Amino acid sequence: MLDSLRQTDPEVAAALEAEVARQADTLVLIASENFASRAVLEAMGSVFTNKYAEGYPGRRYYGGCEHSDTVERLAIDRARMIFGAEHANVQPHSGSQANMAVYLAALKPGDTILGMDLAHGGHLTHGHPLNFSGRYFKVVPYGVSRDTELLDYDEMERLARAHRPRLIVAGASAYARVIDYPRIRRIADGVGALVMADIAHVAGLIAAGVHPNPVPYADYVTTTTHKTLRGPRGAIILCRERYAKEIDSAVFPGTQGGPLVHMIAAKAVAFREAMTEGFRRDQERTVENAARLAALLAAGGMRIVSGGTDTHLFLVDLRPKKLTGRAAEQRLEKVGIALNKNTIPFDPEKPMVSSGVRLGTPAVTSRGMDPSRMDEIARLILEALEEEPDALRMAAIRARVSALCRAFPIYPWLPGGDGPGAAPGSPS
Repeated sequence: MLDSLRQTDPEVAAALEAEVARQADTLVLIASENFASRAVLEAMGSVFTNKYAEGYPGRRYYGGCEHSDTVERLAIDRARMIFGAEHANVQPHSGSQANMAVYLAALKPGDTILGMDLAHGGHLTHGHPLNFSGRYFKVVPYGVSRDTELLDYDEMERLARAHRPRLIVAGASAYARVIDYPRIRRIADGVGALVMADIAHVAGLIAAGVHPNPVPYADYVTTTTHKTLRGPRGAIILCRERYAKEIDSAVFPGTQGGPLVHMIAAKAVAFREAMTEGFRRDQERTVENAARLAALLAAGGMRIVSGGTDTHLFLVDLRPKKLTGRAAEQRLEKVGIALNKNTIPFDPEKPMVSSGVRLGTPAVTSRGMDPSRMDEIARLILEALEEEPDALRMAAIRARVSALCRAFPIYPWLPGGDGPGAAPGSPS
């Protein structure tokens, strides 16, 4: 493997091999990361990368697109089937571009959006002032209750009645509870608003039937394909048929040029995998692992934001431990545990420091780890964060992390992805 790359560009080959080794020897608890299967990787690295295919199946601006049409139609049909959607566009390069296309299709500059506050768990593209969504539209943020740390639907309804938004954006990047889409639909109908659901984080859970599906309640649904869906880096848009023409035009030529056919092929593969019983079991296990890990950390003295989780992720408030999110992230990285600092609702710290961390279980679940392994992961985290460990203790914790990782290899067929063989549930 990698012989041609080593000869052509040994520096890139070395970086790639080092990254394989890093992933293999790291407990990845970053909620937005996962491990794509070998089949997905093969589609991503295919000769479809050589093909220009501007337009849509049967309506291309270039010749020679018959096989590109095949894989895009497969991706469209599978996406529609998985989520029960009337229409799917599988060309967006990222979640941000998918959201941008919806805004272009549904809004005019200056229209009002009601979106979840980033500081309460939302996303940059839901109206942050430094993002295009906040620069081109009037944004009214909603958030969680200070007392419960759960979405305050009464306040959302009050804001909707006061500001009459054209679009209500639902969905989050750091909110651990089920979102009440039927309630949001009723709020939107009361003020004549459209609804966009951004399910980038929970799409895999929805595909497996272990999380509520917003498609029946939203006019538009966007999602990335690389988080819980365990596919390539990219995105899709689902919508009602009456919005299909506007959405397709907003993607191409509105916000993108030629589609990445190799990534669309990989999306099609990931969607096929998402229809399997093995995928469904992995998503169930992902939720079980998150609940177990959150409960174990709480028992160890950590404060879990909102008291727990219904999904694959949760937030930890580190103030009782007198730690910042940045300090915790850096300390855990030294022992081979990857997570990210994250603001918590009503956080007194700046975002680059933060009072919390976000943890997620998709990647460790894809490696084959079950709830019993969350006990060891919780012990490792608690020991590393209990007090500033000395070098000897840090080395001992790192060795235990490495041993756990070696028991659940990811890509043993790649240089540096050492292990006796693919563990049950690991990408093969």
